[in-house]
Amino acid sequence: MITSIAIGAFDGVHLAHKVLIDSVDAVAIIERNSGVLTPGYARTRYIDKPSFFYHFDKIRELSAEAFLSRLKEDFPDLAKIVVGYDFHFGKGKSGDVKLLEKLFDGEVVVVEPIKSEGIAVHSRVIKDLIKNSEIQKANILLGRSYQIYGEVISGQGIGGKELVPTLNVDSKDYLLPKDGIYATNTKIGDIWHKSVSFIGHRVSTDGKFAVETHIIDKEIHGVNYSVEISFEKFIRENRKFDDFRELKRQIEEDILQAKEII
Repeated sequence: MITSIAIGAFDGVHLAHKVLIDSVDAVAIIERNSGVLTPGYARTRYIDKPSFFYHFDKIRELSAEAFLSRLKEDFPDLAKIVVGYDFHFGKGKSGDVKLLEKLFDGEVVVVEPIKSEGIAVHSRVIKDLIKNSEIQKANILLGRSYQIYGEVISGQGIGGKELVPTLNVDSKDYLLPKDGIYATNTKIGDIWHKSVSFIGHRVSTDGKFAVETHIIDKEIHGVNYSVEISFEKFIRENRKFDDFRELKRQIEEDILQAKEII
């Protein structure tokens, strides 16, 4: 029986979200199809409670009163609703925390702003940190390492022959960190591997944008499914090299740095 729910978008499922989630029986997720830290059902990877999705396009025309009525229909034993301080609901964001408290005949718990190491824990803040390659700070606010998922796709075929072998990953649904080289872990199947990953345009070869990950000290063959990349620390900016020998030397240095970090 579900008597309490937390409501929100929960993009990122960060430390502040966890405060809401840990205090309820289930989670009502407002899906706008615009979550870029944890798109769609990827949120459930980090939520250990039953999760119910309400797609924004299907509820956007509901008034605040109608939306609350919908919740009470879906959760007939509902006695407590937990929301963040900036929660809005109903058509045109017409409802706020005060209206929720007025309309709902049960308990309403409002979670005030939460900070970690003096930084506000908010999805917008985390996104800005990731865009600026401040991965370690973002990971602190997330309460975990930032992760992306994607399908392994065909690459240039140059890496294994001239440089180091890499897996090319299509992760179009996720916010990507700033272009550059990162110390990472890559999950293939059920196993995590130390890795170094590249994001950006391959300015030393074909100029095309790519997300590539190299598994350190292991030979990986025949991967033709999705993988997960966990970002640990930014190593360096992307730059152009005059020849493959110079590029390979730099990659070897990147690998050594990644091994020290991970």
